[in-house]
Amino acid sequence: MRVISGSAKGIQLVSVPGKSTRPITDRVKEALFNILSESVYDTTWLDLFGGTGAVGIEALSRGAEHVLFIELNFRACKVIHENLKATKLSEYASVQKMDAFTLLNADPDTAFDVIYVAPPQYQGMWIKAMQALDEKPTWLADGGQIIIQIHPKEWDDSIGYANLIEFDRRQYGDTLLIFYEHSLPE
Repeated sequence: MRVISGSAKGIQLVSVPGKSTRPITDRVKEALFNILSESVYDTTWLDLFGGTGAVGIEALSRGAEHVLFIELNFRACKVIHENLKATKLSEYASVQKMDAFTLLNADPDTAFDVIYVAPPQYQGMWIKAMQALDEKPTWLADGGQIIIQIHPKEWDDSIGYANLIEFDRRQYGDTLLIFYEHSLPE
């Protein structure tokens, strides 16, 4: 696992020991950032289930202004800090050891351009996160997007949202990326 492009290009990232996280593959990460392209520059990110920090660090390396990493696992928080230090991107990031749902249930004090949701698999946590974001759509800045990373078997077409709408979906092997934005008022 490495940083693919930008100021920290080529730097190897440390993984979290054990099976508590599901790091994004370089192939999927490269595809994601090819989709996002130049729109990463000067954006603020909320990385809800930070894991190794690979996605948020890639965003910072490509010119994102700031990333807030939320991670409950102590070892994962430590790894995010190590990876930020190795890439010299610490000053552009904040890492909070806390439950993502505690954060989402609070009233937002800032809106993010990109909210990245890649929770542990097969626990329905992505659905719970999307429901919380739909109930408080002010977490997402105008023109912003939410990106969900799940296994395709987790996808449920029957779920709808009042304030968010899917605008793109891409599958790369056993990884599904779903993109949401604010729905237009009726």
